[in-house]
Amino acid sequence: MANSQHQKKAIVFIAEGSEEMEAVITIDVLRRAGVQVVVLAVEHAAGPLTCSRGVKISPDAYLGDDVVKIASFDAVVVPGGAGGASIISQSSQVRSILSDFYAQHKIVAAICAGTLAIKAAGIQSKASQPLRVTSHPSVRDQLEHDFLYKEDRVVVDSNLVTSRGPGTSFEFALKLVSLLVGDEKAKEIAAPMILNFSL
Repeated sequence: MANSQHQKKAIVFIAEGSEEMEAVITIDVLRRAGVQVVVLAVEHAAGPLTCSRGVKISPDAYLGDDVVKIASFDAVVVPGGAGGASIISQSSQVRSILSDFYAQHKIVAAICAGTLAIKAAGIQSKASQPLRVTSHPSVRDQLEHDFLYKEDRVVVDSNLVTSRGPGTSFEFALKLVSLLVGDEKAKEIAAPMILNFSL
C-alpha cells in the first residue's frame, strides 16, 4: 500500500458531535506526512460543525459534492464522538463508501464509537473469518458479537484499522501514515511531535 508513487489521499468524515481530538489529530498527522486530506461533512450545514466538546470545524466539502471524486481516495476515516458516529453510521452513502473501500482493499479506519460505522456498513459480512476490531469501551457491547473484539490501542486487520479513543489518536494516525506512505515517514514526522511513545 505504501509504495505507490502518487500522492496519497484520505477522506475524514465529520458530523455534528464528532470527537474533535480524534478528527483533528488524524487530519493534522496525515497532512504532516504529505497525505492530501479532505474533511468531508456528512450533512450540509449553514456554518461550521460543532464537535462533541464545542470545538467548531469547517469542512472542506460535503458528501455528495461533485468536486469530491470518492473513487480517487486511498483511505477513509471515521472519528468517534457518540453523536457524530451515529449520524455518520446512519448515512447510506457513507455505508456504501466504507463497504466499497474495504472490498477494494483500500484503508478503512475508525476510532472510538466510529467503529460502529464499520458494523453499520456490513463489512464483517464480507470477511471469510471474524474481523479484529477495537473501539471505545462504551460501545464494546455493540460490537463484540459481530467481531473478534480486542483491547489493543490500535488494531489492524488487513486494510481495516480501528482504535480506542482520544488518547490513542496519535498512534492511530501514525499507523495510517505507515500504511499509506511508509514506516520511515511515520518516524520522521513523529520525532518533532515529542510523543511519549516510539514507533
